[in-house]
Amino acid sequence: MTKITAAITAVGAYVPEYVLTNKILETMVDTNDEWITTRTGIKERRILKKEGEGTSYLAIKAAEDLLAKKNLDPKEIDLVIVATATPDMPVASTAVYTASKIGATNAFAFDLQAACSSFLYGMSTAASYIQSGRYKKVLLIGADKMSSIIDYKDRATCIIFGDGAGAVLFEPNEEGLGLQDEYLRSDGVGREFLKIDAGGSILPASTTTLENNQHTVFQDGKTVFKFAVSNMADVSAKIMEDNNLTNEDVQWLVPHQANKRIIDATARRMGVDESKVMVNIQRYGNTTSGTLPLCLHDYEKQLKKGDNLVFAAFGGGFTWGAIYLKWAYNSN
Repeated sequence: MTKITAAITAVGAYVPEYVLTNKILETMVDTNDEWITTRTGIKERRILKKEGEGTSYLAIKAAEDLLAKKNLDPKEIDLVIVATATPDMPVASTAVYTASKIGATNAFAFDLQAACSSFLYGMSTAASYIQSGRYKKVLLIGADKMSSIIDYKDRATCIIFGDGAGAVLFEPNEEGLGLQDEYLRSDGVGREFLKIDAGGSILPASTTTLENNQHTVFQDGKTVFKFAVSNMADVSAKIMEDNNLTNEDVQWLVPHQANKRIIDATARRMGVDESKVMVNIQRYGNTTSGTLPLCLHDYEKQLKKGDNLVFAAFGGGFTWGAIYLKWAYNSN
């Protein structure tokens, strides 16, 4: 029997219209463009300003973009996964609502949460469903409305995050293309360094938690940066070593867009030239679950069938990992 692999066959994306520039942030907190650019590589980020709309709005728009480009009937989709750290609401799944709104009436759906590694973990999950032979079309969406959990008086976090979404379609492949290998990790030691204190089962929402501003992101930047630099680089080097890939064999590094210095450190460890590194952090900031598919969307026209891609991410929790994937189609 021919081995079935899981390949990405289509990409879609959406970012909101409103652009929050470094210059605008200078009027909101004690910071400046040079400081932000030097330390993060970020120049601007997109913010969803539509009243009453959450992460599902971003996810739906990205999915609709993919469906239109692929000319795909949503009724053919078997499963919808929304990777997100900012679901619309507790309990009711954002993915379920998204699937219904895009017309994927024959699909089941669920959310997946692993902070900034959510989309990476989602790739593993989607590919496993395809490789099992049980499903033929899995829509994986990475979407986050980070502006909904950011304190815009906290200069340590408000300069970093933005809103956005990207989507990919996984389908069976018999040419040996698609997901080849993965190395996924997690460590609960990171729980205290990047979190939201209140609103969960440990500390439910109350007037006290609201008064103490405990519903926005707290980040110990130095600790997170240290863990991210070493771990993202380590897993990227390991996935190359495990698959006997040299830096010449890797056409593209697709890194999580958290900080340009972390991206550069990962590329150096892999020995990959900067011309092979997907970077759009300067335009979107860190969109959490949206970064990897937004990179694919922005670089899609440069991708060629058979290209070796290494995806790498690091997120709160801590969660991190790398995935090796062979691109399945010529985009031009």
